[in-house]
Amino acid sequence: MNCCKSALAIAALAAVPSAWAQALTPAMSAPWAQAMCEAWNADATLTDKLVESGWAKNDGGRGFKAMQIYRADCPKSPRIELQIAIKDNKAQCVYGGVARTEKLDSGADYLMWAETPRWREMGAGEYGPMKAMMFGRLNFEGPKMEAMGNMGPFGGFLLLVGKVPGEWSACP
Repeated sequence: MNCCKSALAIAALAAVPSAWAQALTPAMSAPWAQAMCEAWNADATLTDKLVESGWAKNDGGRGFKAMQIYRADCPKSPRIELQIAIKDNKAQCVYGGVARTEKLDSGADYLMWAETPRWREMGAGEYGPMKAMMFGRLNFEGPKMEAMGNMGPFGGFLLLVGKVPGEWSACP
């Protein structure tokens, strides 16, 4: 009888929706970055507008833009990275995971960091990128004028942080 209960328990766990399992993934971990990459590719503002504006073409000749982000209050956690490249005339996320671009190009790539509560506030849409940067809630390195010209998509990116399920109470 116990073997049957164990088999049922295993079958029940296997049926747990992936969104629930993903919610247990620490926010800004490598698996979370992969989910962020998928969410990026499902967002027409990011995939279309960033090609139209020329943002995605500024890749430093590397074939992709690197965007590294991290939680400032998790200093021992690795940065995560999204790599964005033009594919099928769309700004597609082609990689999401642990940062692997060793030297960011300050004229093309982005590095963003904030405390966990600030990431959550931006992800909830409590304020956008302009306010976040002006008040020091979001730290940012990269081509600032380029970012300023793409505030709509930049705001959409910050909202994705709140849309991708993840566990925020512990560091990755």
